[in-house]
Amino acid sequence: MIGIDLELTGCTVLIAGSKSGSNKAVKRFKSQGATVLTAQEPFTAIQLLEQASLLVICDAEPERFASVTQASRIPVMHLEPTSQTGSITLLGGGPGALDLLTLRGVHALADAEVIFADRLGPAEHLPLLAPQAKIIDVGKLPGHHKLTQREIEAQMIETARGGANVVRLKGGDPFVFGRGYEEITAATAAGIPVNVIPGLSSCLTVPAVAGIPVTARGINTMFTVVSAHDPLTDIQLEHLSKLGGSIVILMGMGTIEQTVAGLHRVGMDGQMPCAIIESGTTQKQRTSYTQLDKLAQTARGHSNPAVIVIGEVAGLPAALASIAVQDEPGLLAPQLEVA
Repeated sequence: MIGIDLELTGCTVLIAGSKSGSNKAVKRFKSQGATVLTAQEPFTAIQLLEQASLLVICDAEPERFASVTQASRIPVMHLEPTSQTGSITLLGGGPGALDLLTLRGVHALADAEVIFADRLGPAEHLPLLAPQAKIIDVGKLPGHHKLTQREIEAQMIETARGGANVVRLKGGDPFVFGRGYEEITAATAAGIPVNVIPGLSSCLTVPAVAGIPVTARGINTMFTVVSAHDPLTDIQLEHLSKLGGSIVILMGMGTIEQTVAGLHRVGMDGQMPCAIIESGTTQKQRTSYTQLDKLAQTARGHSNPAVIVIGEVAGLPAALASIAVQDEPGLLAPQLEVA
C-alpha cells in the first residue's frame, strides 16, 4: 500500500531515474510486493514500458523522461529523488484510530526508512503503513522507559547522519505534551533538517468521540488542557475552578485522587459532571460519565491511556440521550456507562 489504497502486490513497477536518486524508491516498492524494473535513461524506459503496470519517475531532472511519460499508457507517479543527506520528520499520529492519521502523515510513513515509534497513536498499523521501514520501539510506559529522552534524540540524530529518512512517530500532536520541541532542538543543534507534521490531539478528538464538545454555546466559552502527570497544586486548581470552563486532563490517571481532593478543597461543586474516556477512538474505547465526588472511585475501573473531562459539557451526552428517547421512543439512545 502506498498513500491510501494503491495495492502493489503482484504489480510490475518501472522506476525511471538515476541509480543514486531512485535507490530508496526501488527498496520501497519491492517491500510492498511489487516486481521492480529500473531504467536510468529514457530509451531504456520506453523499451520496458509494455512490461509495467505503473511508471514512477524519480530523478533530479524529471524532464529528461518527458518522452517516456508521453508514450506511457499506464498510470504515472512522480517521486522526489533520494537525498544524499538524512532528515527527521516529527509526525503526530493522532489519538489512535488509523483513519484519524493525516494524509500527509501517511505519505511520510510511506517514505520513511527508519521509524522511532511511541506506543500511542497508530503504531500497531506500521507494518501496513511502512513495510519498507525499520521500526524502533521507543514507547514509554508509566515508570518504565525503554530509552531515555536523550537516548532517543541521540539515536535519531545518528541514524539521520547516516543518510536515512527518519520519522519520529508520536501519539496525538507532537507539540501537546509530547516533548516534540526538545527533539527539534536537538536535531537542529546537530545540523539535521527537520520537518513537523501536526497530528490530531486527544484533548479534542477523544472527548468528541464520546459525544462531549469541549465548548458549547451557552455553557462555556473556554477550555483548558492540563497535563496531570505530576499532581497539580491547589493554586493551579483554584485558578482552573474559577475560570468556569471545561477542564481536559491528559496523563492524569495516576494523580486523579489528588486532583479530585484538591478541587474539593478549592470549592468545586461535588455534583460537577465528569467523564473518563479510555483508549478513545480505538476498538477498546470505554467511557464512564460521572460527577466530581465519584470521579476518583470511577477512575479505579479505568486504565491508561485515558482522557478526563471535568465541566458542564461532560453532562451533555446524557442530556442528549434523554432528548432522543423523548422525541423518538423507538430509537435506541446512546448507551451510557454512568457511575
